[in-house]
Amino acid sequence: MGWGFYAHERINRMAVFTLPPEMIRFYKHNIQYLTDKAVNPDKRRYVMKEEAARHYIDIDVYGDSAIYKMPRYWGDAVKKYGEDSLQAYGIVPWHINLVKYQLTQAMLSKDVDRILRYSADIGHYIGDANVPLHTTENYNGQLTGQYGIHGFWESRLPELFFEDYDLFVGKATYIDNTQIEAWGAVEGAHAALDSVLAFERELTRKFTEDKKFSFEERGASTVRVYSYDFSKEYHEMLNGMVERQMRKAIKMVGDFWFTAWVDAGQPDLNELLELAASEEQLSESDTDPADLRNHESGVIRQ
Repeated sequence: MGWGFYAHERINRMAVFTLPPEMIRFYKHNIQYLTDKAVNPDKRRYVMKEEAARHYIDIDVYGDSAIYKMPRYWGDAVKKYGEDSLQAYGIVPWHINLVKYQLTQAMLSKDVDRILRYSADIGHYIGDANVPLHTTENYNGQLTGQYGIHGFWESRLPELFFEDYDLFVGKATYIDNTQIEAWGAVEGAHAALDSVLAFERELTRKFTEDKKFSFEERGASTVRVYSYDFSKEYHEMLNGMVERQMRKAIKMVGDFWFTAWVDAGQPDLNELLELAASEEQLSESDTDPADLRNHESGVIRQ
């Protein structure tokens, strides 16, 4: 999984406020959809085997300095490594660019359902590309005796300290090369990976097991979590990293939405809103009053 559900939802939601006047009315009208559907790609992982690879790239399996040497364009990467290898170790930077293309095409065709679906999806993948642990084979600390660090960094910390974050990131800007931009996110996240692992290892030496972990009630279950004291000290050692990566993700989502819109010729999104409202009214006017009475009385005609 990428950021925890809560963080993914906040990233998509806050990205709406980066948009220009020509876009923001449409996106604000659909802000709840974009928030709720931010986690759809994670849900698809349980039913589509090809989905998982879209969320990460294990860049370190490709050798020393691979983050700088890896082919940036899909065709070049396939020629060098083969598609099977790329799928095995993750394709997130290339998939972001594919979904950007799909979003542009949806805007060109003024397909509201697809615009919203791809807008929500690309927000998720961009969020994942900005998570340091999504750039390594050691994604959950399993290779270094730090099992559980994945959920700790991307879920526990934002949930505990989100209220202290400033997530207003300014206005969306046009991206000249979205494929290179996607790789820039991976590069930045990977550069932070050493600190993510090293600081947790260092702090663990200071905390006994019973101080590092605590137990919380989650619904009907009692679960073991990283303690508040351990989380707070680790968060301070990271010196704003989680907030910075969330801010980068929010700005990048807004930039990609804006770029897709510009590349589609800046379609009138307000017109799409009005069309959808008219269709909804027409649908309501075509409803048989008997159907409404039956619905209200609990009777559904087949």
